[in-house]
Amino acid sequence: MNPAGAAGAVNTYGYFTEIEEYFWKKRGAHLLVSPLDWAIMESWQKAGIPLAAVLKGIDRAFESYQRSRRAAGGRPLKSLAYCVDAVLDAAEEAKEAAAGSGPDISASAAARPRPETFSREELRAYVKSNAEKLTAAANKQRERQPELALRIGGIRARLEEIGVLFDSPAALDLEDLERRFAALEEKLAAAATACASEETLVAARREFDRQLAPYRRKMSAAQLAQVERQYLQKRLFEGFGLPRLSLFYMV
Repeated sequence: MNPAGAAGAVNTYGYFTEIEEYFWKKRGAHLLVSPLDWAIMESWQKAGIPLAAVLKGIDRAFESYQRSRRAAGGRPLKSLAYCVDAVLDAAEEAKEAAAGSGPDISASAAARPRPETFSREELRAYVKSNAEKLTAAANKQRERQPELALRIGGIRARLEEIGVLFDSPAALDLEDLERRFAALEEKLAAAATACASEETLVAARREFDRQLAPYRRKMSAAQLAQVERQYLQKRLFEGFGLPRLSLFYMV
């Protein structure tokens, strides 16, 4: 996929895959991306940073790293955390360039779902799949976490109610649909966080701190907080078997 043309892609996994493959190519090693790297990519996507800006920032970060003592000692660049500042700088430059070249179309607006992106059949299948995953998660938690199971069930019911919109003869407003799905995903994240044990949350934060330790000084407090939220949400969703509901996760 052409990086410039992918900047407004709806499919988050496509956005992530482009970044992963580019990072692997720069590193010269095809290794699995860590949960921390995934959280960083999610923070970029949620901030509406275009793919082209991310790739430009990665280029600059590697150029800077090659001039560092670590590189001179033969140590490879291991995490996207090293690239955060360079990516944000590239995103700001892209924003300024767009502001001076015509109508202001923000990166977040460019990344929103567009009417022609998904068919109603694809949307129905997506809702059905997520509803089934929510049912399975609720059943699994019914005895151990009855409160969480109840909240998951309520979110599943609401998701199915939204699915009725697909039967309307009127044109679908995918932007509004995405807002609804994103709101349900936020409620799901809040339920998972509220019902997670203290041990689970502490262990996840401990692992996050361990992975981020070499790069913490390169990130602002706001950046750290955002990446930590994404990291913890990913860990909790995986632990409870919860699906992502946003249209950005349609594969």
